[in-house]
Amino acid sequence: MQGKKWKERKNTMKDGDVILKDGKPTDIIIPVMGPTGVGKSTFINAACGKVVTDVGHDLQSCTAHIQHAICEYPSDPSRRVILVDTPGFDDTYIDDSEILRRIAVWLASSYGDNMKLAGILYFHDISQTRMFGSSRQNLDVFRRLCGEDAEKNVILVTTKWSKVHEKVEESREQELKSHFWKDMIENGSRVARFHESNLPGSAWDVLEPILTNTAGAVALRIQRELVDLGRLIPETDAGNALRASLKDLADMHKKNIEFLKGNLGKDEQRQRLKETEKQVYQLSKQIHELRVPFGMRVKSWFGLR
Repeated sequence: MQGKKWKERKNTMKDGDVILKDGKPTDIIIPVMGPTGVGKSTFINAACGKVVTDVGHDLQSCTAHIQHAICEYPSDPSRRVILVDTPGFDDTYIDDSEILRRIAVWLASSYGDNMKLAGILYFHDISQTRMFGSSRQNLDVFRRLCGEDAEKNVILVTTKWSKVHEKVEESREQELKSHFWKDMIENGSRVARFHESNLPGSAWDVLEPILTNTAGAVALRIQRELVDLGRLIPETDAGNALRASLKDLADMHKKNIEFLKGNLGKDEQRQRLKETEKQVYQLSKQIHELRVPFGMRVKSWFGLR
């Protein structure tokens, strides 16, 4: 069956954007999402049994664009498992607004071409001592991308488990389940652990609930917003969430600038002021990119879209 075409595709896509062009009805398509450095690429390489995507060994991202990794489904070699590697919203070199655009383009294009997502993996580094601001932002935007209806097809995957600190990490996992992931779990999301010491078995254990899911695919909220409702990316729930998060961060930096201006003295403080002003400028650019054009707002007010 032919999917509904995405009207804003030409206006939103840029040179270099990656979309899946040779999808088959039997494909099992699974986006892999989460912050930078949590082990998404390591997981994909493990599932495929070979190196198909670069792996970063520090906080710098190796995944700047969407990448597809095609694996053979062990239980049915006639089917393909397509793992979609995505950059995190705290990428080293790319603005968060651009990351959202790239992910949105891929999701809207696949939905418009009638490719259904079998499920989604969301990764979290269990060695983190707490949920940092960037991790919370990633999770919040991810949830807005999905929408509550699609959260039943999400697997929340913890990575970087160690035998030395396992008890501490189990405590962190419990906190995630009872606090940060509580609503998602109540909506049907499952939790899994990826152990790098058990490759590739651990990767396929994580994938198993999606591969055996008979409930069927559910469109993500951002796919319905962009394709079915004809909204622009800044008008989506995820766009609104990211814009609000960036604005809060910019406001915090502006307060810090006022403090630094009132306490200038050492060269170190002057350098810090210069760096903070640069950060505010970059954040302001992203916030502007996520604003809905005035003409579109007027049309929306009068129901002309």
